[in-house]
Amino acid sequence: MELNKYIDHTLLKPETTKKDIFKICLEAKKYNFASVCVNSSFAKIVHELLEDTGIKTCVVVGFPLGAMSRKAKVYEAKVAVEDGADEIDMVINIGLLLNGKSEEVYEEIKEIKEVCGDRVLKVILETCLLEDLQIIEACQLAEKAGADFVKTSTGFSEEGATLADVRLMRHTAGDRMGVKASGGIRTREDALAMIEAGADRIGASRSVEIVLGE
Repeated sequence: MELNKYIDHTLLKPETTKKDIFKICLEAKKYNFASVCVNSSFAKIVHELLEDTGIKTCVVVGFPLGAMSRKAKVYEAKVAVEDGADEIDMVINIGLLLNGKSEEVYEEIKEIKEVCGDRVLKVILETCLLEDLQIIEACQLAEKAGADFVKTSTGFSEEGATLADVRLMRHTAGDRMGVKASGGIRTREDALAMIEAGADRIGASRSVEIVLGE
């Protein structure tokens, strides 16, 4: 197994500097990760640093709360794509889902997917805030809206990815969408367990340690 190709090498801390971005892009090139995942203000520089490497530029949208207006999230996705994003990881409006506003959740995902076009759209559910039936519903809405992946977590809420949630998402998504496990994955054993549970992609900031087994 090429574990490195499962990993989105991630840096989403608010104190991130341009020097930090250069460092993670160098690491991504050295270990040939699937992508580098950053906040949208760094999309252009990451795209330039990774050009012609085959490593994707992954950009989060509506991060980490998902509670901003739909127009703002769609526009952020549009700018990220213009700046070179190959993949967009968007956070759903969790409050809307909990309030039973499924159609609004669907429409938001759909609009962002339209902006993404043939680029990969991953939909972050923040599973620690949802019951199982809500996770299932969110997966179904993401699929209906044309998303390519569902993703467990931002890593900024109460809990990150769990094996139970990954298994539930895999069961719901079948082979129609990918599943990304993210949040709290710190070791090689953690990553392998998530893949065994059904994850196609791993979001991690400790990517180097994971592939080296440290």
